[in-house]
Amino acid sequence: MPNRLAQRVANFPPYPFAGLERRVTEMAAAGKDVIRLDIGSPDQPPAPNIIKALHQSAQDPTHHGYAGFFGIPALRRAIADYYLHRFDVQLDSKTEVLPLIGSKEGIFNLAWVYVDPGDAVLVPDPGYPTYTAGTLLAGGEVCRIPLIEKHSWLPDFSAIPPASCQRAKILWLNYPNNPTTATASLDFFAQAVAFARENNILLVHDNPYCDVCFDGYVAPSLLQAPGAKDVAIEFNSLSKSYNMGGWRVGMAVGNPEVIGALSRLKTHIDSGMFRAIQDASVEALTGDQEWLSERNETYAHRRDVVLKALPAAGMSANTPKSTIYIWAKIPSGFTSADFCNQLLEKANVSITPGTVFGQQGEGYARISLGQTTERIAEAMERLRNF
Repeated sequence: MPNRLAQRVANFPPYPFAGLERRVTEMAAAGKDVIRLDIGSPDQPPAPNIIKALHQSAQDPTHHGYAGFFGIPALRRAIADYYLHRFDVQLDSKTEVLPLIGSKEGIFNLAWVYVDPGDAVLVPDPGYPTYTAGTLLAGGEVCRIPLIEKHSWLPDFSAIPPASCQRAKILWLNYPNNPTTATASLDFFAQAVAFARENNILLVHDNPYCDVCFDGYVAPSLLQAPGAKDVAIEFNSLSKSYNMGGWRVGMAVGNPEVIGALSRLKTHIDSGMFRAIQDASVEALTGDQEWLSERNETYAHRRDVVLKALPAAGMSANTPKSTIYIWAKIPSGFTSADFCNQLLEKANVSITPGTVFGQQGEGYARISLGQTTERIAEAMERLRNF
């Protein structure tokens, strides 16, 4: 008989998408053709030059040992150069840049660096579940900041209770936003920086969709706001921007004290990324970027296919300017969970209930664009019939 689990794990909820993946796998094993529009995973590969760089590096017999805890210097420089050229943000590649094994690693672990039991963390609702998970496992208290449509899915800082501000260690932001697809301006980021400075809160921005943009929109970085590096860091990722979800390449950039503390924790948790993946990531960040425009046009076309189909199913959505999602209102008469469950069981189409991302997600569902255009069109036909 094994010993009892630690209390922190025994009471820890499973990751929502892990359970959904098991369910879909079981349905597929039973012979059902399930179209998955729930998970935010790009279906297209990276550009050929990125894959070539991986192959060439992996052929070097000296590249198969440990590659270091903090990322090779070339990758840190490439990240700093990317921020300079993309956002006009200057970063010290030695002290203000930390490569990660996917940004999710750093997002989860940040709570272990800054949150003690009883500390509060300001988390957007709806929002990416990992912001909450990291807080809970560290013993922190999640203080949810409602994001609602009439406020363009932006938090109202003035409505956050003063008691929560006094206990808060971290404020999470994420724009372009998952799941709502909302975007934020540099003026908003300046307000967030001022709020964080006034309340002595670490401001953290999650920015993995900044290069998946449509219709001429260009997403900013929080670090473009004046004084942001004094109070903030930003997480970013190659998963969505460069179709490298399975490669697990992310970054934390910004305030050097925070980056240093996260680096110190990281040395106890992992031993860094495979060298060949780092070399390929350098190529992704510094090589030809033209292919991204064509990729984004593909997503925009898929977006339009979904938006055109929704009204016939009693659904509606705003037209997103970024991300690989549609945040859709579900038909009346359903809860989010009931609608998504019935769609999966009766039409073999899997989308994500809005409540996976928080209570404010009730009445909505997230639809991913990470399938071929043909499969998305078929899923929309099934949705209309359903």
